[in-house]
Amino acid sequence: MEERDFFDERAELKTHTLTCPHCGKADEYQLSWLVRHKKNSLPRHADERDRARFAKAQSYMVRKDDMAACKNIRCRKRFDVAGLQSVAFLQSA
Repeated sequence: MEERDFFDERAELKTHTLTCPHCGKADEYQLSWLVRHKKNSLPRHADERDRARFAKAQSYMVRKDDMAACKNIRCRKRFDVAGLQSVAFLQSA
């Protein structure tokens, strides 16, 4: 059984404040994230190993965008999104 079978996936846009390293201007950027929420129950065809993996699984999100384009009209250069985590675990409800 694959990890994808344990989660429901959807894409989300989240707003973050980033600073362009070229011109130094800070602005709000929308970055896309892949959000994986743990399913309520395990699929029927799971064995003992899958049950153990499912018990340890947590909801999390993965950043899809690695680059952003500066919003300053004079700059417009692309820069790496380095100061932001690429994986973030979500709180259990």
